[in-house]
Amino acid sequence: MKAKEIREMTDADIASKLQELLREKLNLKIQSRTGQLEKSAQVRNVRRDIARLYTEQAARAAK
Repeated sequence: MKAKEIREMTDADIASKLQELLREKLNLKIQSRTGQLEKSAQVRNVRRDIARLYTEQAARAAK
């Protein structure tokens, strides 16, 4: 997910996407612990997307 895409989202979209990514992060963590995870880079990408969403939320709150 690109930062430009996130900036175009509404606050509600950001919140829902954030919840979705947090659930996905949990599922990936469980898969990793049980040895079922095939793409380990996916965890990193999800974490970065979550950080991008939090950053955009903070920027909007500061305005």
